[in-house]
Amino acid sequence: MVKDQFAVTPPMGWNSYDYYDTTVNEEQVKANAAYMAAHLKEYGWQYVVVDIQWYAHGAGSKRDRYQYIPFSRLEMDGYGRLLPDPERFPSSADGQGFAPLADYVHSLGLKFGIHIMRGIPRKAGHDHLPVKGAGCTADLIADPSSICGWNPDMYGVRKMPEGQAYYDSILELYAKWGVDFVKCDDICNTNLYPHNPYSAQHEVEMLARAIRKCGRQIVLSLSPGPALISKAWHYETYANMWRITDDFWDDWKLLKNMFERCELWQNHVSEGCYPDCDMLPVGYVGKGFGRERLTNFTREEQRTMLTLWCLFGSPLMIGGELTKLDQWTLSLLTNREVLRMLTPACRPRQLCLDDTKAVWKACNEKEGTRYIAMFNLEEKEACLRAACEDAGIRQGEVLTELWTGETVIPADGVLCAKVPPHGCVVYAAGRMSGDPAAGCGCA
Repeated sequence: MVKDQFAVTPPMGWNSYDYYDTTVNEEQVKANAAYMAAHLKEYGWQYVVVDIQWYAHGAGSKRDRYQYIPFSRLEMDGYGRLLPDPERFPSSADGQGFAPLADYVHSLGLKFGIHIMRGIPRKAGHDHLPVKGAGCTADLIADPSSICGWNPDMYGVRKMPEGQAYYDSILELYAKWGVDFVKCDDICNTNLYPHNPYSAQHEVEMLARAIRKCGRQIVLSLSPGPALISKAWHYETYANMWRITDDFWDDWKLLKNMFERCELWQNHVSEGCYPDCDMLPVGYVGKGFGRERLTNFTREEQRTMLTLWCLFGSPLMIGGELTKLDQWTLSLLTNREVLRMLTPACRPRQLCLDDTKAVWKACNEKEGTRYIAMFNLEEKEACLRAACEDAGIRQGEVLTELWTGETVIPADGVLCAKVPPHGCVVYAAGRMSGDPAAGCGCA
């Protein structure tokens, strides 16, 4: 099992994909890391993750035709292990890999992560490169019948001891570099194979074993979704995070749909195990896709997104360019009281969901703080109501709204609030509001 004491709360950080796509370079990663250290670290944000194709030469240079250039030149060592492209990551030259960049991130008091595709580079198989520690060549462990439908770089790895040796070798390398987080793609749902969408189950297990062997605490994140609820036990056993959606972008329809996905997975959040709602497309996104833009989400929608992610217990990964965050977005991401909900001790439950509204409750079983959130899913302002008893709120108890700081005492056991279109309110009661003796009250 991967669960350990280093992921006791959902990971929080920044990922390069939403802004840079395949094009991020060392200077840009450093700039975002420095911003995180200066403005976000004290609020719990700590992971800096380099997303897809950091090993590909010329990545992004043909974006008008390809997101991933077919059969482009990949940087790799003599054992078929991918290395950073030294043109974009100059400190990786002379076999240094990501160690110098990871050292820089660590020097800021942060943690360093990378994205990988499952499997072994096709080029390694075609060239019959040796597999470190396996006594065989890559063509014998590569499975050409197991590929990714949208990225041309890799073959799947066969379920065999020599295949395990390959995964052991790459995790050995990542541990040497100082990697703290691995996001593995085309593995949570191998959607090219609808008859067998979890066809890479054995590779999840191989990754988990390799992490245990490597001697370093590394968070294992699985993408893309949607994760299969029938495989919940397997995700929980072998991974720390698993995507419950395909790529999430700044589209209200996708955000509204997340209430259904979170309801499906709400009972599977626990210490070290986090269903993942995907990145937060806030601030500026899309530059690597050829269309840099400010997020399409309204401010109300952004509050709804962060409230739901925190109540539910999803990891938080900022997708926008940190160095371009405005003050309002920074305040969104540094609301301490909202972020306090982001703990597996805060047990979530969706009380109501229809086409117009959603109501959630949660109870922090360690602190005794209780939460109730109401979301307006309509296109117009609405007056939403929730029974206090359903959320363990006692008669006459003072509630604090976490985005505005306003307090309210519900009348007649019913909480009412006017909520803007696509917006939300989230209230806390209990110890946070000054009652040290308050119990949880959540059944």
